[in-house]
Amino acid sequence: MSRYYILLISLCFLACEDNSIKEEARKAVTRPTAFDPTMCYQLNKDAVPRFLNSKILEEIDQIQVDPKVQLSTNGMVQIKGGTFDMGGDSEQAREDEFPKNKTTVSDFWMDETEVTTAQYKQFVSATNWVTIAERTVDIEEIKAQLPEGAALPPKEALEPFSLVFQYPTAQVQSVNDWWDMRKGANWRYPLGSDSPPAKDNHPVVQISWYDAMAYCKWAGKRLPTEAEWEYASRGGQDNNIYPWGNEPVDDKLANYWQGNFPYTNENTDGFERLAPVKSFAPNGYGLYDMSGNVWEWCADWFHQNYYQYRKDNKEINNPEGPGNSYDPLNPTAWQKTKRGGSFLCNDSYCSGYRVAARMKTSADTGAEHSGFRAVRSVE
Repeated sequence: MSRYYILLISLCFLACEDNSIKEEARKAVTRPTAFDPTMCYQLNKDAVPRFLNSKILEEIDQIQVDPKVQLSTNGMVQIKGGTFDMGGDSEQAREDEFPKNKTTVSDFWMDETEVTTAQYKQFVSATNWVTIAERTVDIEEIKAQLPEGAALPPKEALEPFSLVFQYPTAQVQSVNDWWDMRKGANWRYPLGSDSPPAKDNHPVVQISWYDAMAYCKWAGKRLPTEAEWEYASRGGQDNNIYPWGNEPVDDKLANYWQGNFPYTNENTDGFERLAPVKSFAPNGYGLYDMSGNVWEWCADWFHQNYYQYRKDNKEINNPEGPGNSYDPLNPTAWQKTKRGGSFLCNDSYCSGYRVAARMKTSADTGAEHSGFRAVRSVE
């Protein structure tokens, strides 16, 4: 779900019928006929990034690397590369986790925990980075995506906001029923400006993909590929469902939702929302919270059919994702992949804490349950 998409949904319906017809006719003439979004295309790292905000990418490119942080492996774990079967391992696995693919990754370093509020605070202090959730929505971005004649949003709708979970008061009809577009919610105040500030030992949240990339640039790191993330999450085990093995999830193993999602949370793990990092035992590689707590951004675009593409094209070594994005539930949005699940995950809904589970979100969107951890290649 995109910040801009949320606003555009309602605004597009305000355009008059004539303009809608005119816009559809224009699109029919100008729409490329060769591109099929349901197909995976090869990633071209030298091409100009499509469907990413060039202004924000330029800001990230201008960030200076901190030489001390760049040289440090404090708080990181070196993962010995190897080959594994990437993809779903249980009846809960979804279509986008198949077919399984033989996958090889090289050695890399990975943060042992999700990046914390304290660590992100250090980055912001050094660079004066302003996260997407702290920025006014760009009216030019809105204009570029609206049909001719559509009404622009009121000024107050452009004020900074981010997504905060709220318990629904009635039977839910969609995921939008448990998300609140909370003004003033950001990494400093994850639940909004009228709520307590973020805790230093919690994973930093309300972080978009751009915000994670900005931190990585400063730290001399990068976001993990999906393949690296899943390999690390498995902790050296073969075909395991969870980072700890195949034992079903319980409140001693991860921070997840206990109860009837999204209505009642029994909090038997002691955490209604975020948990401090290292609250649960690490996996076999010494990595904490690879299940639950917060979803973690990866570098890759999300594509529903990417695993079949890999199998057809025999992509085995260090895969970096497809060159395009496609989600049948949101076919017009280009989305980046997330891994690991969050405190909102439950077997009745998403079971996102499985090592093979995949989630997707537009690059400009942060949320209360989204953070990241970084990696560094072994030279």
